[in-house]
Amino acid sequence: MAGVRNSKRIWGWWWFDWANQPYNTLLLTFIFAPYFAASVAPDPVTGQAMWGWMNFAAGMMIAVFAPILGAIADNTGPKKPWIWFWSVLYVAGAWALWWAVPGADQATIIWVLIAFGIGLVGLEYGIIFTNAILPTLGDRNEIGRISGSGWAFGYVGGLAALVVMLVLLAENEQGVTLVGIEPLFGLDASMREGTRSVGPVTALWYAVFVIPFFLWVKEPPVPTVQLKAAVRQGLSDLGRTLKRLPKHSSLLSYLLSSTFYRDGLNGIYAFGGIYAAGVLGWSIVQIGVFGILAATIGAIGCWIGGRADRRVGPKPVIVVCILTLIIVCCIIVSTDRTMVLFMPVAAGSTLPDVVFYICGGMIGAAGGAVQASSRTMMVRQANPERMTEAFGLYALSGKALSFMAPGMIALATTLTGSQRLGVSPLILLFAVGLILLLWVRPEGEPKATWDAENATS
Repeated sequence: MAGVRNSKRIWGWWWFDWANQPYNTLLLTFIFAPYFAASVAPDPVTGQAMWGWMNFAAGMMIAVFAPILGAIADNTGPKKPWIWFWSVLYVAGAWALWWAVPGADQATIIWVLIAFGIGLVGLEYGIIFTNAILPTLGDRNEIGRISGSGWAFGYVGGLAALVVMLVLLAENEQGVTLVGIEPLFGLDASMREGTRSVGPVTALWYAVFVIPFFLWVKEPPVPTVQLKAAVRQGLSDLGRTLKRLPKHSSLLSYLLSSTFYRDGLNGIYAFGGIYAAGVLGWSIVQIGVFGILAATIGAIGCWIGGRADRRVGPKPVIVVCILTLIIVCCIIVSTDRTMVLFMPVAAGSTLPDVVFYICGGMIGAAGGAVQASSRTMMVRQANPERMTEAFGLYALSGKALSFMAPGMIALATTLTGSQRLGVSPLILLFAVGLILLLWVRPEGEPKATWDAENATS
């Protein structure tokens, strides 16, 4: 019976990935972001820059408070009440995107960007707390498989939501969906209501599919402390952790490495759809098909990556994925409607489209696998007694310099006036992350080191 109960907990934890993935798939990458840049913002270049500054601001907020909240949560008992709160932000932020009308005025644009940022904060903080539950779901050898399978399940959820949007709701320039029908429920295609419904759809998707997580994921009993005392103790513990961090060279190197390569990955996700719309002239439906390809291959990549993680450990998986993403970025920067790999193509050639579809598959496979293996690596590197705090630091490492990718892209786009050249800084971010991995121990710190440190805390 214990095995059955734990299997149900694992499935409940996987359902959280299924529920939250559409914020990334539908909003951040394939539907809303390119729609915002192409139809809501004054022009695509300005839209890409505005999207970059919004991601910068949200990332800074996440970076500042993530480790503090993680430290506090380790002292307040159950994590699910926190996740309830972050879920409210997620749903409210996503739903508000309905008001992103085409050609919106400046006040509406700012409101839409703020709403998206609120939802993004809810998403990221919720992930910190659910990731901290991961070590309780299986032993050390099983964590990689559980993480990889969960990420694959999430990709399938994102794929399913994307198909629903493309087939039934998101309209192209002719006012019809991917299968040639008008958007359902009498939505006005001329006002892009089918595409704008992506916000409410994402909110409802999460609200429904997160239910198994809250019902099935029972947390191990932990003592509950009053919030005031937990805040005081959490801040004290965080300060002690940060002070000791330089003594844990492998953990420090991993946090620094992931700061760069995960920021690069977030840059690809945040600007891939915008790039396709502005540089290649793709419609929302074309970008959605691109997303279906990326999500499908991404789910397979996560599943394979999880098995590889279990067999050889997370570090080799991360290295291979980063190298793949560097290659993808080089291809993207050297490709537009007139050339592929800097070589001219005939006018009207579909080769740039084919190349970008291939890049989408590579991004999906490498991006999914590297994220799944990254959280497995964090489990190996972290203090077992301070896991939520550790994932707060992990979120910090992913967001502390999160202004780099969107900020560098926004700056490069503004200075060059080119969306293609604007994404070139991502190559540097991946390269730095790869170099820093050289100092990361595959198995993390010895258990005796953490036991001794916990005994003196």
